[in-house]
Amino acid sequence: MTRSEEPSATAPEATTYSYKPSLMGAAFEASLEPDALTWRAGGRTGRIPYAEVRRLRLSFRPVTMQSRRYIAEIWPARGPKIEIASCSWKSMVEQERRDGAYAAFIAELHRRLAAERSSAVFQAGSSPLLYWPALALFVGVSLALAALIVRALQVEAFGGAAFIAGFLCLFLWQAGTFFRRNKPGSYTPDSPPRDLIPADK
Repeated sequence: MTRSEEPSATAPEATTYSYKPSLMGAAFEASLEPDALTWRAGGRTGRIPYAEVRRLRLSFRPVTMQSRRYIAEIWPARGPKIEIASCSWKSMVEQERRDGAYAAFIAELHRRLAAERSSAVFQAGSSPLLYWPALALFVGVSLALAALIVRALQVEAFGGAAFIAGFLCLFLWQAGTFFRRNKPGSYTPDSPPRDLIPADK
């Protein structure tokens, strides 16, 4: 074998990931081939060369049955946007976390885009048009609840004050985590945001 033939022998192997975006629908399967991302969902298929990835967004999007859910959205130069989630529907009342497989797939996708010297836009968190109004609403609701606690204490309604305080703490913890992780920003493919990729366990 000549030296010029060696690179093809050492080309990166395909990395795959699959999940069920809905309980009744078909599984979504994605594969990182040497030169492109390929995907299949039921009877639909697609192929996105790494050089044609136009935009990639990572975000944190918890849902009712899964409080730790991460999403990767990929916009190609041609064709529809695809969405890859870290959770998969397992039953009517359960979504399975696939943190390790998802983290490995997303990390490898970024490595291949970096190797391609991709000109894609890499975005972190929510869209600014949605994030900042929602954050203002979050602050407003938090202040209103705090004011209710003060008022309840003034009239010696200690039980009501305790109930509102408990609700406020839960609200601050859940919504605060969402806003902290999803602050709009940009990044480079060789340094994806840790807050938007689950720990590889």
